[in-house]
Amino acid sequence: MAVNTSADAPLPVGEVSRLIGGWIERLGAVWVEGQITQLSRRPGAGVVFLTLRDPSHDISVGVTCYRQVFDAVADVVGEGARVVVHAKPEWYAPRGQLSLRAVEIRPVGVGELLARLEQLKKSLAAEGLFAAERKKPLPFLPQLVGLVCGRASAAERDVLENARHRWPAVRFEVRNVAVQGVHAVPQVVQAVKELDELSEVDVIIVARGGGSVEDLLPFSDEQLVRAVAACRTPVVSAIGHEPDNPLLDHVADLRASTPTDAAKKVVPDVGEELERVRMLRGRARRCVEAFVEREERGLAHALARPAIQDPHRMIIDERADHVSSLTDRSRRCLRHLLDRADSELTHTHARVVALSPAATLKRGYAVLQRADGHVVRDPGEVTADEVLRARVAEGEFTVRVDEQTSGSTGT
Repeated sequence: MAVNTSADAPLPVGEVSRLIGGWIERLGAVWVEGQITQLSRRPGAGVVFLTLRDPSHDISVGVTCYRQVFDAVADVVGEGARVVVHAKPEWYAPRGQLSLRAVEIRPVGVGELLARLEQLKKSLAAEGLFAAERKKPLPFLPQLVGLVCGRASAAERDVLENARHRWPAVRFEVRNVAVQGVHAVPQVVQAVKELDELSEVDVIIVARGGGSVEDLLPFSDEQLVRAVAACRTPVVSAIGHEPDNPLLDHVADLRASTPTDAAKKVVPDVGEELERVRMLRGRARRCVEAFVEREERGLAHALARPAIQDPHRMIIDERADHVSSLTDRSRRCLRHLLDRADSELTHTHARVVALSPAATLKRGYAVLQRADGHVVRDPGEVTADEVLRARVAEGEFTVRVDEQTSGSTGT
């Protein structure tokens, strides 16, 4: 319930603490799951103190229980164990401190953990976080490799030594974090995000050695899986050994069976690359030599052809006969055309001559013309004493018309 207060009418600290205690008292008992981070069992004490922490978030709460409650699971529960606690929230008013009073503690079995992981795996897969099309390719030769691993761990040593043995010039940006326990998830997530924000980092390796299912649980945490899925930098998962398969393996862009395998997959081997370059150079040389030899054979074959060996004979001599034949043929055709034209011209000339007035005059005829050049065709066209011009085959002369006779006399 809300409490009416003001600067002029504040509540005492004790009253506020009492009210908080009353509100918490009404919550009732709850089942809580978490990981034990601190465990205090003082000899002879009837109460056991422990801290229960959320592995995925930086949140913890104190838990107290009677010794007989904890002794029931003391053989299977210790620091780092995942447990389910049936407890009632309590408020310690003198110190203003919240805690849980446990009445039952149950360890979370491996089978139950695996079932939960399988359910989480199906849920994340349904969102598409494990889809192959989301995987980013690794660079051929990374200039700077980000490495997230435990401090002075065998995984760190394996990655660094194997990578530098394969490519001595490779550089690493290392983030040492807790790789198991309650602090593992937030530290690994923070390290991955820091490396992803560095533009110089080309690829990120998250590495850890082998361990039990409980030890590898941080690398199946949903918060870490989503953080890796959001990275723009390719991420390689190298957790445990070959049989280990945390959820990080599914969301990562590449899964390595071991940290050593991660180094081999991320960094190329300088010796192998030099050998590959040598082989490629040899292959290129052989290809060029084969090409040159093939072109030389083609050139030699072309030079052996008669047209290349004696081009003058092929182009001029053989064509000369053809040109001569065409010339003779054209001359015969032209001669034939000229002869036919000459014959036609002679025939036409003979017809013209036969039909010309001159031929008629040669047969003794004459043409009479008046002074104006008009040809006389009718005697009525002339008058007496009119002078006419008579044209014969060999020339012309004048005549005068005699009215007494039908003839005429020349002058």
